[in-house]
Amino acid sequence: MTVGAGSAAETVAEIRPDGQGLLALVGVTHTDDVGTARKLAEKLWQLRILDDEKSASDVGAPILVVSQFTLYGNTAKGRRPTWNAAAPGAVAEPLVDAFAEVLTGLGARVQTGVFGAHMQVDLVNDGPVTVLLEL
Repeated sequence: MTVGAGSAAETVAEIRPDGQGLLALVGVTHTDDVGTARKLAEKLWQLRILDDEKSASDVGAPILVVSQFTLYGNTAKGRRPTWNAAAPGAVAEPLVDAFAEVLTGLGARVQTGVFGAHMQVDLVNDGPVTVLLEL
C-alpha cells in the first residue's frame, strides 16, 4: 500500500503472505466503541473463511488493516453519496487503531495504512471472497 502519488509515493504497509492473508477495510460509525473494535477483531481472527475452512488464527495469516470511511457511504438519494453515518476522524482513528492492536494481541501479524491519507491499495483477491462483518 502506498501513500502519495508519482515519484513521491511511499510504501507504508505491505503483506506478502507465504500462504494466505487478509485485507481488512475498517469503517467506523457513531455507535461504535472500543468494545465493538475488540469483538470485530476477535471475530475476524477466528472467522473460518480461508482454504479448508481455516481461520487466520489457524494458519497465522497476516492482516492488512486499512481505515475506510467510505464503507458508510449512503447512496439512497441523488447521485452523490453522503458520509453522515461515518464517525468523524477524531472518533474513528483510535477505534481503527484499537482494532489493529487487538489483532496484534491475539497473535496476528498486522500492518496498517495511514489514517486519513490518500492510499493506493493493491489487492490480489483469491476467490474472490469478500465478507462484511457486523455486530
